[in-house]
Amino acid sequence: MAASVLCRRLALPGVFRGISATKSLNPGTPLCGSLLQIANYNPKPLKLNIKDPYIPDKGSEKTPEWQKTTKYDRKLFGRYGSASGVDVAKLWPGPDELEALIAEEKEWHPPLEQILSNVTAKENEKAKKRLAREKLIATNMANMPKMVADWRRESREEKLKKKEEKARRDLLLAEARARYGYALDPRSAKFQEMLKEIEKEEAKKRKLLKRRKREEERAAAAGPDAPTAVPNS
Repeated sequence: MAASVLCRRLALPGVFRGISATKSLNPGTPLCGSLLQIANYNPKPLKLNIKDPYIPDKGSEKTPEWQKTTKYDRKLFGRYGSASGVDVAKLWPGPDELEALIAEEKEWHPPLEQILSNVTAKENEKAKKRLAREKLIATNMANMPKMVADWRRESREEKLKKKEEKARRDLLLAEARARYGYALDPRSAKFQEMLKEIEKEEAKKRKLLKRRKREEERAAAAGPDAPTAVPNS
């Protein structure tokens, strides 16, 4: 009982101040066994060289590839200077890299004159678009009465057209009922055949009216004494 109470107390913060007291505890207790293992742990000292700079061996296969690059050599020289053993002449950019750096500098860091020119061009473009928009709005406002009148006229014509189509459809349905004695489906073949017959009759009537009109015009031009032509039936 006393040993278990002592083990629980030793598990609290500050346990390692009295770690030597665990030697007198019962080794069969799991907690006490863990404490004994911790107390008897003697790790080997790490052999780290923190005084000399770390210079990777570029000829070794174990050295990572990123440590063999010129970029890493620049970091080594910047950190350790001449102690890094890096040849300073190899750190300067080559012709291709220099051209890329100059192009990047021009793209991301243009001169002040170019920046001001770009700002002026953007402002002029915005002003041009604003003036064009204002002009379009003014033109549309001037044409608004005519546009409203045209819309109302087209709306009336559309309504009149639909009304005439409905009246013609009702008339045709009534004609079909009068001819056949029952209502026909406007999509049926019989109704379509009746439509063709009606169109032929109407075309014949229009042709007859046109001929009569021409004969009346010729008679009026010839005078009252001219014989009147009898139209063929």
